[in-house]
Amino acid sequence: MLQAKEELFQYTIRLLQQTKEEIQTFIVGQEETVDQVLWTIFSGGHALLEGLPGLGKTMLIRTIADVLDLSFSRIQFTPDLMPSDITGTMIIQPVESGKQHFEFHKGPIFSNIVLADEINRATPKTQSALLEAMAEKTITVLGDTKMLEAPFFVLATQNPIDMEGTYPLPEAQMDRFISKINVKYPNKEELKEIIRRTTGMESKPLNKVMTKDDVLKIQLLAREMIVSDEILEFAVTLISATHPDSADSPESIRKYVQFGSGPRGVQSLIQMAKTRGLFQGRYHVSIGDIKHVAFPVLRHRILLNYEGEASGTSPDNLIEDCIAAVQKTVISK
Repeated sequence: MLQAKEELFQYTIRLLQQTKEEIQTFIVGQEETVDQVLWTIFSGGHALLEGLPGLGKTMLIRTIADVLDLSFSRIQFTPDLMPSDITGTMIIQPVESGKQHFEFHKGPIFSNIVLADEINRATPKTQSALLEAMAEKTITVLGDTKMLEAPFFVLATQNPIDMEGTYPLPEAQMDRFISKINVKYPNKEELKEIIRRTTGMESKPLNKVMTKDDVLKIQLLAREMIVSDEILEFAVTLISATHPDSADSPESIRKYVQFGSGPRGVQSLIQMAKTRGLFQGRYHVSIGDIKHVAFPVLRHRILLNYEGEASGTSPDNLIEDCIAAVQKTVISK
């Protein structure tokens, strides 16, 4: 029994490595972004990717869907997009008897991976149409609730909020994303490689490394990762440190933050840390796992106050302060 489980574990590690390698045969650089998106997917959550236009966010998500052999749909969010354009709607269909009946026409939400492209260009009413799907894996049309097929992920992209024609996402929807991933601008060497791969005649086809069942099995395996009491204490104290009224919070949090992370934040933190530990080939979660995943998990769950907005401080800097403060607290204990 133990040997069979060890063989499954080693097979999973190889499969994860092959998946990442296959993605990077097409995607240039962006290793940190690829890691964080894969951690999110195998944690069973949704990801929000933020970056300037043209950085390959859409292409990355499409590539991951191909490599994992998951059904894929793309929704281009625009100011005139309606909720029914996402979920689907009832349409009238004639029958042989000459009568008519209503038939449900599925929307693009009925896919394993849904790319919500430039999600912050749609109105809050339309953005909220995703909330039920993200939270419950269901959609409701005219009182009829329909299940979405597992696995189901929303991988959304957005441009920075200060760009023209964008709307900030509602806080309730932001919290449904297990991670917010900042897509960085490529360096000179990466830009050269992008040109070589995209302006030539040859294009290498992607190999399908996994199946839908593989994805579901790896999600279950990640949940079995061991979390010690020490690691759990570190994670809970870190979440507590994001609140300005907490005894664990550093001075910068008390000065610049209005609200910190809620309970869903610590759930996401542990689950993402478990998945990263699995990617690292371990059976347990380490402090390093918590530190690495804290940034994508918490950066959209820290709400700055007016002084924080005016000072230009970033959530990442505040998370660094929290980690440093928690390390001192845990060591002193």
